[in-house]
Amino acid sequence: MSKYTVLFFLIMFMIGTDTFLISPLLPTLQTQFSVPTGIAGWMLGAYTLGSAAFALIAGPLSDGWNRRTVLLGGLLGFSVSTALCGFADSFWTMCLFRFLAGVSAAFTAPQVWASIPAIMPAAKISKTMGIAFAGLAASQALGVPIGSWLAGTRWSVPFWTIGIASLLLAAVAFFLLPDMKPSARKAERTPILRRYVPLIASGKARSGFLAYLLLHLGSGTAFAFVGKWMADRFGLTIGQIGTVMMFLGFGTLLGSMISSYATRRLGHAKSVAAGLSMLAVLYTVMPQLANLPVVTIIYLIIFATLGIIFPIVMEALTSLNAFIRGTISSLANSTMNGANTLGAWLAGLLYDQLGGYSSIGIFSAVCLALSLGTFLLGGVLTRKEADTVGQESTSAS
Repeated sequence: MSKYTVLFFLIMFMIGTDTFLISPLLPTLQTQFSVPTGIAGWMLGAYTLGSAAFALIAGPLSDGWNRRTVLLGGLLGFSVSTALCGFADSFWTMCLFRFLAGVSAAFTAPQVWASIPAIMPAAKISKTMGIAFAGLAASQALGVPIGSWLAGTRWSVPFWTIGIASLLLAAVAFFLLPDMKPSARKAERTPILRRYVPLIASGKARSGFLAYLLLHLGSGTAFAFVGKWMADRFGLTIGQIGTVMMFLGFGTLLGSMISSYATRRLGHAKSVAAGLSMLAVLYTVMPQLANLPVVTIIYLIIFATLGIIFPIVMEALTSLNAFIRGTISSLANSTMNGANTLGAWLAGLLYDQLGGYSSIGIFSAVCLALSLGTFLLGGVLTRKEADTVGQESTSAS
């Protein structure tokens, strides 16, 4: 494993841990700041809002600057804003610092995805993508227990710990990463919105991002209410649900680690096609089951499959245009956050008004089937060197 691979894994682990960290702390923070339940969720939403909104700006900016500088600046801002969360003295200051942490993450995470194809040999891109995604998966599995354990002494300790660790990572990245400057100085003068033109003009790119939206809409809708469904159907406590969630996180970690192996054996298109087809069936069948161990095993398979698919899809998207990888990665980040936000809202409506988790399972299956069809019809997963979209026009702009 190369030094860059380890660095990218750790960066994504820190960002992912910070993302999941506040969930187990929410009841404590709600009491600490005397916040009513109706608005307490904004301590989570502020982070997502900052990340989704500023990713659309961060990506195009990074394509005209030294990508190393953007990543370092984002990581430094992320460490400071996360540490400041530990000093928040009110609900609104916590929301402000969480928003700033999300903004900083928007300048950091997409640079990881965009930097991998720029500095890694072609033969190692898929593997490195999978390991970087494994950092997110590991944070999903470990973020809840780490946050809960550290908060046992004081609620602010987890924020300070992540802030200091991220600062150390920024120092390592400063000495380790090479410069990744844009290939043409003219690109620095390209207006931000114009960087999206090659993607908007390309049918292949439009298909890719629509399929990516449907993929996250399906998986995000199903995940949003899985905890409530398990509580209602199996009578699980919050602690027991957390244990199941940890198990599912390890499934994602396993899938991301074997993603490159699946790609070598089946190829990009067949791996995604097989995975999405199986997921559509499992999401439809699972809500009908009444045995918790069986449901847990099926969800482990689902998350492992998603762990295989996501790095493949991200590699395919960032390969659409080598000149605007930062823009592509940031747009993918915003697409993911937007789909998950919409999915959480739709999940509530479906669960409450249209038959509980069964309707969510059917909706997710339909989204994934449509995602697969869009991926295949759009040719997003084909591997052709001359097939990248808009590169000539981008490099000439």
